Amino acid sequence: MKPLLEHKVAVVTGGTRGIGYAVVRKFVEEGATVILCGSREETATKALARIKEEFPTAEVDAAWPRLNDRESVRKTFDDIVKRYGHLDILVNNAGISQRTAFLEYTVSEYDDIMDLNVKSLFVCAQAAAEIMKAQGGGVILNTSSVVSLYGQTTGFGYPTSKFAVNGLTKSLARELGAYHIRVNAVAPGVVKTDMVAALPKEVIQPVIDRIPMGRMAEADDIANAFLYLASDMAAYVSGEILSVDGAVVI
Repeated sequence: MKPLLEHKVAVVTGGTRGIGYAVVRKFVEEGATVILCGSREETATKALARIKEEFPTAEVDAAWPRLNDRESVRKTFDDIVKRYGHLDILVNNAGISQRTAFLEYTVSEYDDIMDLNVKSLFVCAQAAAEIMKAQGGGVILNTSSVVSLYGQTTGFGYPTSKFAVNGLTKSLARELGAYHIRVNAVAPGVVKTDMVAALPKEVIQPVIDRIPMGRMAEADDIANAFLYLASDMAAYVSGEILSVDGAVVI
């Protein structure tokens, strides 16, 4: 069977660990050339070495642009096009979470989470869309969250940023559709990642108890959703927020 992403070039931000790394692996398995982006050269090159060890013949590279800096992102994306000829898929996955109570929340914390979780998506999506419009199409995928649909009991900044991701996704799907650019988001539930592992058991266990499937998602469960939306199987799917949460009851 032909690989689903054969001859495609994809950029995955936040691609050094967790969901992002699982997406990189999945895309590589399905024939894509993948550029994984990390926040630092050290982490990006370390993740690149892991991927190359597992997939020695894969076309994969690393980059570490400042995601909230338009010129840094544009230069990185332009360099990718110069090297590989095109840019077909952007996965905006980089993000941070916070659990600070509202009355203790600082302006600095709010700025930090909106800067990475929202502003960087705008910057990266705009740079990618310019390239995709010129080449006749492409796919932009964003990482949202189940809390974007229901909120959460503490750490309001995270669901606020993910509500914004949903709005950006639906709006860009409508605006960019004329250029054959599809825009969708994946909204994971509770996933076994480093971010979740850092949360106390008393926070996580009650959430697991509300998942009818009785378990947290694996990173590959989420990566499969990104693969579907990136592939031609979803050729007429745009503006969707795809929940992958085991039917969690909030």
